[in-house]
Amino acid sequence: MLLYLSLAFAADPTPRVEDTWDFTGVYPSLSAWEAALAKAGTDLDALEAGCTGKLATQLQPCLEQAFAAQELVARINVYAMNLSNEDSAVDAWRARSQSAEMLATRLSVATAAFRPEILALGGAKVEAEIAGNPKLAPYDFYLRGTLADAPHTLDATGEALLASAGNLLGSPGRLHSVLLNGELVWPEVTLSDGSVVTLNPTKYAALRTLPKREDRALVFERFLSTLGAYSGTFGGMLDTVVSGHTFVADARHFDSSVSAAMAGDHLPRGIYDTLVARTNANLPTLHRYLKLRAKMLGLTDLAYSDLYVPLVAMDKAWTVDEASALTLAATRPLGPAYAAALQTGFAGRWQDVYPKKGKVGGAYMDGSAYAVHPFVLLNYTGDYSGVSTYAHEWGHAMHSYFSADKQPYAKADYATFIAEIASTFNEALLLQTMLKAAKTDDERLFYLGSQLENLRTTYFRQAQFAEFELAIHQQVERGEPLTGDTLSATYLSIVKRYYGADAGVTRIDDSVGNEWAYIPHFYYNFYVYQYATSIAASSLLSQDVLAKKPGALDRYLTLLSAGGSDDPYVLLRAAGVDMATAAPYDALATGMDTIMDQMEKLLARKGAKR
Repeated sequence: MLLYLSLAFAADPTPRVEDTWDFTGVYPSLSAWEAALAKAGTDLDALEAGCTGKLATQLQPCLEQAFAAQELVARINVYAMNLSNEDSAVDAWRARSQSAEMLATRLSVATAAFRPEILALGGAKVEAEIAGNPKLAPYDFYLRGTLADAPHTLDATGEALLASAGNLLGSPGRLHSVLLNGELVWPEVTLSDGSVVTLNPTKYAALRTLPKREDRALVFERFLSTLGAYSGTFGGMLDTVVSGHTFVADARHFDSSVSAAMAGDHLPRGIYDTLVARTNANLPTLHRYLKLRAKMLGLTDLAYSDLYVPLVAMDKAWTVDEASALTLAATRPLGPAYAAALQTGFAGRWQDVYPKKGKVGGAYMDGSAYAVHPFVLLNYTGDYSGVSTYAHEWGHAMHSYFSADKQPYAKADYATFIAEIASTFNEALLLQTMLKAAKTDDERLFYLGSQLENLRTTYFRQAQFAEFELAIHQQVERGEPLTGDTLSATYLSIVKRYYGADAGVTRIDDSVGNEWAYIPHFYYNFYVYQYATSIAASSLLSQDVLAKKPGALDRYLTLLSAGGSDDPYVLLRAAGVDMATAAPYDALATGMDTIMDQMEKLLARKGAKR
């Protein structure tokens, strides 16, 4: 029997002060931020004038000056961007955020000559400088990475030109957020109970779990059709950003956009290709889950709009205080220092918890305020997905916290490739905590089903996104146009293959092709594949920690504290996982099959009791 998940927090609650973030630790007032903005401009002028052409004799002081300027610019952006995201429709905050982003472009221009000048010094000279000057220790990884990037580094004029284009190339992503969250006119829908709801992105995320199938179908059709009505605009924005990625890749002499994106972190291209290949090879595991979902929902024709409703739901919601307590309990295996840091963050107003009008949708963590602390944005709904997201984002926060605690600023910023490991690791720990506390088979089925859905969305769905992103970049690289129609056709084709449409596994309506317009991550330059690689890695790491394998916890905590002190591929291999091999992806699929084995046994036991 299908129960339904309570939407007790679907209405936006009035937040307590402790449920809102406090940015006074970044800047005590708007005037202080404005003063910092002006100072940063002066500092960047001094940096460019004082260091361009002078690294051969002033390497250490110029690096110190450059990274200090970078830290200041990041801090300015943390304040403006996050307060703008509280209400993306407020022009004044949007303008401040744009000013901060333009400052970041100025920083790139001011330091554009650094890499060519370091290359001109040569490897022997740079290594001699590092060996002879202990004050260069915080910058040794940056210096060696710069030398490794020599084949794709332009001269000073070329680097300055690319740097000056940074703000322009980032415009499509900003426009996507403004259109999707601020200016697009979303329709009202009347649900089967007579209630009328404005179908904005935040409401869509909640309403697609509604218990009545006709409501879910209506929500999907109206939401995706609304996106389709604006597909020309969304398509123009995405074509612009993909063309920008291709332009930069060509300018830096890469063979493709994906190679250029991965080279920034010195990642082997084989990781991307292995992910796509092994995911396609393991699609039978996804199809097995979809068939199990249809069976448990009592459906003979599983539709795309049926993918988010819980398989077995509980009429239960958790307060944010309960989510905090569950996150603390789940992460207890990580030791007292981890717990103490979490409690400090909970009490210190590091998070903004609830949805409200104009606030950007979804959730994220911003760890860019190195000398302050991380900030977490949530749109907390109170269901189990909300609790899981809560643990996820605080995993990010702890990664940033421990990296900042152990590494100097120049090495504290970890690569995206390992960024999603700490978050999905916490989700895995949360699942085990909930399973241990479960008192009935229905509860166990609920949590196991939630984990299957998490693997679908964080692994298979993100790999699907990665394949789409690769396909549209390859289209542009072949000289083919991207339009709203071509993007929808490409997206629909990939979705149908992943969800087994031709084999009758899932019914995919044509409107699903418009879903690409909803996804902001396509503006992030090959970001999404790292969700899939990260959850595959964290699955192995969390299993080892929970099994108390010798050294597993120490290796994981070392990874959390490593920041960007080495190439991320190297750091992750040291923690015990090699993402260029098939092993982690196949292990995830095997683990997913194991969960389904457990669920089928529970279902058989329930059937026998009837």
